[in-house]
Amino acid sequence: MLQTPINFVPLLVAQQHAAPLNLVFCGDALLLRADDLALPGHRELDQLGLQDKDFFPVGLLGESYCQTAWLAKGSAPAEGYGFRRLRGLFGTLPDELVAVAGRAYQIAEWARTHRFCGACATPTAHVPGERCLRCPVCAEVAYPRISPAMMVLIKRGDSVLLARHANSPTQFFTALAGFLEAGESIEDAVHREVFEEVGLKVRDVSYFGSQPWPFPHSLMIAFTAEYVSGEIIVDENEIAEAHWYGPHDPFPKVPPTGFSIAGHLIAAHLPRATG
Repeated sequence: MLQTPINFVPLLVAQQHAAPLNLVFCGDALLLRADDLALPGHRELDQLGLQDKDFFPVGLLGESYCQTAWLAKGSAPAEGYGFRRLRGLFGTLPDELVAVAGRAYQIAEWARTHRFCGACATPTAHVPGERCLRCPVCAEVAYPRISPAMMVLIKRGDSVLLARHANSPTQFFTALAGFLEAGESIEDAVHREVFEEVGLKVRDVSYFGSQPWPFPHSLMIAFTAEYVSGEIIVDENEIAEAHWYGPHDPFPKVPPTGFSIAGHLIAAHLPRATG
């Protein structure tokens, strides 16, 4: 599961290192050498026209300094390199590097999308020692955006509710999920999303865990909840189908453990036959 490595230290101030880990993004794709998936070095950065001022500090992964930069969409990679989408690198690169790359991507996207002030369109300037871009004219500030989203697995006796989301590229059956709205607590969002998506009432909302989800800037917060009342009526704009699954039912294709918190949430509450 994507999570901060125990040997990672975030940094807000750039450092000078002889061989930094250069996490260069074009859209949501990371620049890697084609034959061995190595990160680019000084020669490749020169080919791309990237300078020290274009990089933002990410942190230390062990003894390695990590920094990130972005390239305009449509940019050509350095010779012998290619762009690989971040989602496809889990299980290919070391887990700790994918996790730091996810953090770096969010920083790169923040830098790319806040080059100009959202209030007066003046070019922004980086505030030294902070993860902050400030307008030199009107003083409007921009910090990296984090969008909290809840996920909830509903339990009814020895059954759980799993749904296939209408726009899911994987077609997994998984827990319900949705973004928080302005003014909501996370618990408010759980009750609202459950009722909107499947027409059910729940109680005993219990925290399970959380996970950064850099696609592009979410924080997934997972819960379980107990069924109270209602029949499944799906919002067809959001949910293709939803069903209760008990210990004796054929189980659908669900997210695997390892990549997302959804797989861990479901695996921890699989219906099990007794007796």
